[in-house]
Amino acid sequence: MITLTSDFGSPYPAAMKGVIRRHTSAELIDVAHDLPRGDPRAAAFWLRFVLPEFPPAVHCAVVDPGVGTGRDALVIRAGSHVIVAPDNGLALPPSRALAADETDVDVWSIAAEDPESATFHGRDVFAPTAARVHEAVVDESGDAPDGATPLAIDDALAGMADLTAAADPVDLVFPEPSVERDDGGDVTGVDGEVLAIDRFGNVITNVPGALVRDRDWVRVDGDLTPVVETFGAVDSGERLVTVGSHGYVECDVNDGRGDGAFDMRPGDAVRFVADNVSL
Repeated sequence: MITLTSDFGSPYPAAMKGVIRRHTSAELIDVAHDLPRGDPRAAAFWLRFVLPEFPPAVHCAVVDPGVGTGRDALVIRAGSHVIVAPDNGLALPPSRALAADETDVDVWSIAAEDPESATFHGRDVFAPTAARVHEAVVDESGDAPDGATPLAIDDALAGMADLTAAADPVDLVFPEPSVERDDGGDVTGVDGEVLAIDRFGNVITNVPGALVRDRDWVRVDGDLTPVVETFGAVDSGERLVTVGSHGYVECDVNDGRGDGAFDMRPGDAVRFVADNVSL
């Protein structure tokens, strides 16, 4: 299959699908086309979370504030998957999530010559490349029912004349939280950062869930907040801290928006302090 991800909204993804259909009959699956506009870090976060749920596939991901500039376009083999994306950092975090280890990632640059438009490389560069990569991999692997092996994918990509090894692709590394511990090794405080906010207004931080999971309460930027497993554990409209399905700490509101209640935006600092109050 070929998956499609972008910040394009509608109708631009339809043009990409039309281009792909001219080259292949691969199954097309939309991951999302409403990612935060021009934000490669948000795209990297969501793709790192979503793409490992797929069987081997070609993933075409285009969040591209540098479209039409000198930024490269990439084809990345990660395990038995391939990501086709602009060289702005969004592709390497999900690639590492898809690969068995960091040595199981190979990166090529695309030689994109004379695209029809300087503003729509999703249609002119990435969609046709995703289709050609898919067909090359299928031809090399014989459409293996369990997906092509990494070696077969590498052989297929090596046979594409317009791909060359990428010397220095742009990487994107998510910030690590700073953890404070007492003399006994117990966590007393964590300084983190807001990574993303989903459409429900849930504030997703870079703090691993294990750091709060055994707490009843924490202080979020000084405000006492319950730590719960489900939204329904607090009354409607009440603030809460929980661990999301991605494994990170969230600042949320039951039947409301956490971003407004906590006054947080992506990139904001957030401090969690352990509190001895019990429910």
